[in-house]
Amino acid sequence: MNSHLEAVFGLRPQMRRAFIMVQDVVMVLVAVALSLILSRSNLSFEAFSNEGLATWAGIVVISHLLFRYSGLYTTVWRFASTPDFFNILKSCAILTFTLYMASLLLRFYRPVAGLNERQFIVFFLVSFTIISAPRLFYRFLRDGASWGILSRKTDQQAKRALFVGRLGEADLIIRFTRTAQPADYSIAGIMATERGAPLGTRIQGVPVVATMPRLIDVLEDYATGTKSLDLLIFGSGAEHEIEDYSELVRIARHGDINVVQFSGLSELEQHGKLVLDTVEMETILRRPTVASDIQRIGAFVGGKRVLVTGGAGSIGQTLVRRSLELGAEAVLVADNSEFGIFQLSQYVDEKDHDRLKVRIVDVADRRQITRVVTEFRPDIIFHAAALKHVPQLEENWDSAIQTNIFGTLVCAEVAAKCGVAQFVLISSDKAVDPSSVLGMTKRAAEQIISALHGTPAGETSGRRPATKFIAVRFGNVFGSNGSVATIFQAQIEAGGPVTITDRRMTRYFMTVAEAVDLVIMSAADAASRQSGDDYAVYMLDMGKPVPILEVAETMIRLSGKSPYKDVAIRFTGIRPGEKLHETLHGEDEELVELGISKIFGLSTDVVEWSDVQVALTALQQSAKNQDKAAALAALAGLDRAKKARASARQDAIPKTAGQAT
Repeated sequence: MNSHLEAVFGLRPQMRRAFIMVQDVVMVLVAVALSLILSRSNLSFEAFSNEGLATWAGIVVISHLLFRYSGLYTTVWRFASTPDFFNILKSCAILTFTLYMASLLLRFYRPVAGLNERQFIVFFLVSFTIISAPRLFYRFLRDGASWGILSRKTDQQAKRALFVGRLGEADLIIRFTRTAQPADYSIAGIMATERGAPLGTRIQGVPVVATMPRLIDVLEDYATGTKSLDLLIFGSGAEHEIEDYSELVRIARHGDINVVQFSGLSELEQHGKLVLDTVEMETILRRPTVASDIQRIGAFVGGKRVLVTGGAGSIGQTLVRRSLELGAEAVLVADNSEFGIFQLSQYVDEKDHDRLKVRIVDVADRRQITRVVTEFRPDIIFHAAALKHVPQLEENWDSAIQTNIFGTLVCAEVAAKCGVAQFVLISSDKAVDPSSVLGMTKRAAEQIISALHGTPAGETSGRRPATKFIAVRFGNVFGSNGSVATIFQAQIEAGGPVTITDRRMTRYFMTVAEAVDLVIMSAADAASRQSGDDYAVYMLDMGKPVPILEVAETMIRLSGKSPYKDVAIRFTGIRPGEKLHETLHGEDEELVELGISKIFGLSTDVVEWSDVQVALTALQQSAKNQDKAAALAALAGLDRAKKARASARQDAIPKTAGQAT
């Protein structure tokens, strides 16, 4: 039987459809015959007489037209479900009613003996049964476990898995894992997250083996070897629904059980396929993410030409891929890392390669940047190029100044000169009350952008530039190159120790994908604002700061080891330039609600462009003389100029009568 069905459904679609149509009308004729036999009716005319043949032909035509009109032949048998069988029930009821009315009409012209309502009731039941049966039987055979039982074959390569999540998702996942050929996974049990879920019941034959709050105990039973298990599959959003999510992941990995998370279904084509994502540390942190306004950021980027400096870095790569996904006309990567650009080209989908351009350039080289911008003609520049390692930049301060400050200056001035519509600087929380070379250079970069936002370089008329300049400030991006997560992971894999500067240290964390979408949203908001109602600096809401010690301990546990016992944690002391805690805005900066989730505008005093030019000239001379103290003094001068301007502005405010001395 299996081979027969496979042969039929291996035919071309047109031939397969014709075969099913013929089968259905034959089943209708069989149902007529069976209804007469079962009801023991004796018709007054012969079945194969002219009258009989005409009757059968009429029934064939009526049933065929009705089934076509009802959509019976647009359903894929393999995915037949309750609505499809209800459609068959409805079609058979209409056919029965139509034939009954035709028999009543016929009686006005010629009485027919042996025909009554009883035959039509039997016909309805028989026709529905024998028309549904082949569809139901094929679905039964193709539905994983049933197919395996009847064919006496089992797939030894399928991985045994536990599913942790909602019962509705469990039903979907079981169905699709069973229909996969060959089967990749076999769901052995369900750990339900709904309160009061019926323990011991079955979904498609798979038992519910655990409910909250006993998920940990049951998983430990599997992980310790009493029951073999290869995979733990979490349902979508499980990290927010399960309080012990991190502990479940730790137990699974400690027992050499791979952990993945269900995130949807791929395009079905001929076979359904589950999309299972590896559970990463950024998921374990369970920081609530923000649903992106795809429509707005898509409208902003779609059809535009986007240039990303530092496009081979972690944030830059995500900006590049996201711009391509949102429908950018073309994206150009400007970076000085040949290997980074090569890696990026490997990660970008092949279909997007025609829209991706790359240039190996130094962002501080005005000639190179001018040529790139002139040739590519971007609508938006995302300036992500920067040196970002705090201790290294304390030693290599001149390189930090060259890239982070003069690189920003060159790219911004070229953007203004070439009429680029928007320039977006990727800034850092280290720019707030800076204590390191990195922080001071990022602060200076922000001040350059803020000054250009208000008055164009070289202009004294106060006319705003055609280019919209903004900076977007946020904290650490989890898992980026050189981030604490990648360092910890390497140390754990090497057996330890994991090094932390201070047990009290905290940092803000955000996933790369979320940060990039919020950066694009900030740019989209800035593009829609007019002079007087806009902001030079945007700030992303990073949530609560996370203790670095907690991150290290969690990562060690997730690797299947115990902190302090299997992997040592060593405290090394704060390095030059580091802070115990970062802040996202200064005391002199006012947060402004923009009506956009997780994004604020910053209202702050801006350094005049003339003061910026003076500081940059002094800075350039200090770097040339390799005088670090003078360079840092020049950078501090920008803050002094800003504070002096704020103080003068405060003194200029008239005092009220109650304040007069």
